[in-house]
Amino acid sequence: MEFKDYYDTLGVKPDASDADIKKAYRRLARKYHPDVSKEAGAEDKFKAVNEAYEALREPDRRKAYDQLRAGGYRSGDEFRGPPPSWQGGADFDADGDFSDFFESLFGARGGGGGRHPGPRRGRDLHAQIAIDLATGYHGGRERISLRDTHGDRTLEVKIPAGILPGQQIRLAGQGHAGAHGGPAGDLILEVGLRDDARFRLDGRDVLSTLPLAPWEAALGAKVTVPTLGGNVELRIPAGSDGGRKMRLRGRGWPGRTPGDQIVTLEVRVPKAETDAQRALYEQMAKEFDFDPRA
Repeated sequence: MEFKDYYDTLGVKPDASDADIKKAYRRLARKYHPDVSKEAGAEDKFKAVNEAYEALREPDRRKAYDQLRAGGYRSGDEFRGPPPSWQGGADFDADGDFSDFFESLFGARGGGGGRHPGPRRGRDLHAQIAIDLATGYHGGRERISLRDTHGDRTLEVKIPAGILPGQQIRLAGQGHAGAHGGPAGDLILEVGLRDDARFRLDGRDVLSTLPLAPWEAALGAKVTVPTLGGNVELRIPAGSDGGRKMRLRGRGWPGRTPGDQIVTLEVRVPKAETDAQRALYEQMAKEFDFDPRA
């Protein structure tokens, strides 16, 4: 069998921190997820990334792997199995879709010195879930489809109000099956937000754009502004320029301290399509001593 350099697989250096390894794993898992990626060989790359993360995420396994790698092995080198003193697989049963190399190190066929295995908890599964802003704001339920060692399945996930992108939802017992009577692992879902035509999230602040007619911006007006929590009335001061930002306090993302909604004013100019309309613009040009480029 061939030796696998799991650091190369994740694109990190051997001295990378645990946080850097997790960050690289999440980025590559999103990139190659079979339900998302259109790249050729994405499913095999997805499996390789999962295997590399499984080998490096747990400190004892990583330490044992580093000691083995320090012997001068590189990706593609012939590997005949771990030495008799190997202890990297003593506390782990591999029940996923792993390579022979991984299972020779960490699987039930790996180390352990022939001990009779006791009950072992199953491994956690990791996946992503994308929700719309309204669901993230109000909370609700989202159905997801998964393809994993359980086969194709659909789960209903409870979304807590105010969850932020990158946060995780844990579904107990929905991961890999346990070994020798042990409990199943959990399914850990990393939350992402779908793009929205009206709103954008910045921390806990919600950003939006409010179109105004020239006379509303010039004379002031009271206009209706959509928010994720419903419409509110906003008073526009007279003489407001396009690009001005106005703050709706507490109308942003829910939380212990809710965010604000930041409204950017956008002045839109109607087209002059009739003689009367053109005459109005000509009259304005005469009446106002105004150079927008001054």
